[in-house]
Amino acid sequence: MRSGAYLPLAIVSIFVLLAAFADFFAPYPYDLQNRKKPYHPPTKVHIFHEGKLTLPYINLYELKDPLFKVYEENKAVRCRLKFFAMTDYGFRFIAVEKPCRLYLLGGDKLGRDIMSRLIYGARISLSIGVLGTLITFLIGAVVGGVSGYFGGKVDNLTMRLVEVLMAIPTFYLMLSLRAVFPLDMTSLEIFLMIIFILSFLGWAGLARVVRGMVLSIREKEFVLAAKTYGSPTLRILRKHILPNTYHYLVVSATLSIPAYILGEAALSLLGLGIQEPFPSWGNMLSEVRNINVLSNYPWTLSPGIAIFLIILAFNLLGDNLLKKR
Repeated sequence: MRSGAYLPLAIVSIFVLLAAFADFFAPYPYDLQNRKKPYHPPTKVHIFHEGKLTLPYINLYELKDPLFKVYEENKAVRCRLKFFAMTDYGFRFIAVEKPCRLYLLGGDKLGRDIMSRLIYGARISLSIGVLGTLITFLIGAVVGGVSGYFGGKVDNLTMRLVEVLMAIPTFYLMLSLRAVFPLDMTSLEIFLMIIFILSFLGWAGLARVVRGMVLSIREKEFVLAAKTYGSPTLRILRKHILPNTYHYLVVSATLSIPAYILGEAALSLLGLGIQEPFPSWGNMLSEVRNINVLSNYPWTLSPGIAIFLIILAFNLLGDNLLKKR
């Protein structure tokens, strides 16, 4: 592996680890509200007290101005941070003593911990990206492989369908497909629907590229030898042709996952994707559309930073894999 791939791989691994064990790493449940502390600022973690090194602690934050959401630290009330602790919400990586509440990345308008929602939201955003890519690449590889191998009428019919799909503006087609589904769907149904929409839109371009590769591979000596020995068509495709597109598919997948994450974020940002109270990085950004919220409470932009980091990491990872080839 190239040395430049270690950093993006580490970033992706961290996000995957947080998403997989969200119940452990998130300080609170994603839907836990505290209406008395809306837009709580990020809490400061202190390791010095009166000039002496001490165990990490935070001070209690008190709401001084409910109108403008102004908070002040009450330095008389100190709450020690605890690691690997049992809390009211289960066993957690990090917790804080009462009466304080931990807001490492601040709180939203309902007093929910943004860091906890960000970690739980990673589950949805990353899983949509990965599952959508897997389904897309399965359909694209099979359709492109069959089209390139058989040629003739099969190839013409398949490529005309691909050209029609690629000619339609993706974002507007995505919105149109979403409008077909009822608005009162459950969260699981919305999750599956988003994967279906993104997969339906993504396979066409991949099938076209795979078809071009298969047109070249089918003329290779090992494929002609397999035909001579009477190997079935399905076996030739499965054993000899499609595996030779593997390296391209792996590299292309790392570059495609960010597109699916952005697609989910766009739908959720517009209120057409994952619905509250379930968090995704897209619906967490919906309140940032108000410029006053963004200017007064900049920590609400944290999901946008997470999207930027994961997309950058996948793109750098794909670029390094491409250079390795």
